Amino acid sequence: MRKARRSTEVFSLAFLDVITCGFGAIILLLMISKTGTTPVLETSPTPLDGIVRDLQVQLFEIRGEAKVLDRELNAKHEQISVWEDRVARLQAELALAMKNYANVRDDASANTIIKGEFAIALQKLTEEMKRLQAQQGAVRTDLVGGIPVDSEYIVFVIDTSGSMLQLNWGNMINQMIATLDIYPKVKGLQILSDEGEYLFSETRRKWIPDTPGRRKVMISTLRGWRTFSDSSPVEGIIAAIRTFQDPGKKISIYVLGDDFTGRSIREVIDAVDKINRPDAQGNRPARIHALGFPIPPEAGPEARLMNTRFAMLMREVTRRNGGTFVGLDRDQFRSN
Repeated sequence: MRKARRSTEVFSLAFLDVITCGFGAIILLLMISKTGTTPVLETSPTPLDGIVRDLQVQLFEIRGEAKVLDRELNAKHEQISVWEDRVARLQAELALAMKNYANVRDDASANTIIKGEFAIALQKLTEEMKRLQAQQGAVRTDLVGGIPVDSEYIVFVIDTSGSMLQLNWGNMINQMIATLDIYPKVKGLQILSDEGEYLFSETRRKWIPDTPGRRKVMISTLRGWRTFSDSSPVEGIIAAIRTFQDPGKKISIYVLGDDFTGRSIREVIDAVDKINRPDAQGNRPARIHALGFPIPPEAGPEARLMNTRFAMLMREVTRRNGGTFVGLDRDQFRSN
């Protein structure tokens, strides 16, 4: 009885081992057969490769449009810069125009006053010239309209503009000779253009000794002198005063010209006042005289206007600086 039970237990264990191993083998086979396969949840109706290519094309197009827009934006910025520069220039021109307009208004007011004074002074001067011409004195001061002859040093500031060269150069030289004749002997002479250029460059900032020979050379050289002029004597006057002023010397400046084309009469008057200031006794570094030459009617109204402006300017400058203005007319030249 004991032997029979032992045989039954051995058979049962072996059978279970076989069954277990077989079941494990089946599971292993199932696992091996499913490896590498991805489950598909949903199938796309459109190929993904085509979508990627479309997106790349769109990206390239967007990049191209962005470059075009960048170029256009840069062009707009440049155009804005150009417009801003133009606006700045126009604003500067407007400011200058407004300033010129204000100066013109000031000149108009000043000219009205000066014109009235000029007419009165011219009448008095004419009467004085007639009185002097009637006298039989030894000194011919009437050659320069009765200008005082009390200076030891003389500077001539000459307008070398086209109108002077074409219309009055010979008359100007004759008046130079007449002026020098009433100064038999001075200590120093000098000739400058209205721009401050010297007739003799080697005598720059120096007095020319006064001798008969020197006077002849000056007049001879003056006949062929040609130099730039802007028809405004202020540069020459200022150069003469600034260079030659000396408290111990009596200096006279003679301005010879026929027109003034400067922007403002008042600016010239103020500039001369600033450089030729009086001392404590009221004496200025230089006395300023002027000879105004005529412009013929055929020269036109604009030239005549510039001629009148020169007379108005120098009338006021000479009055403020202890001098005399003489306006010459064509009848005087015809009689000479």
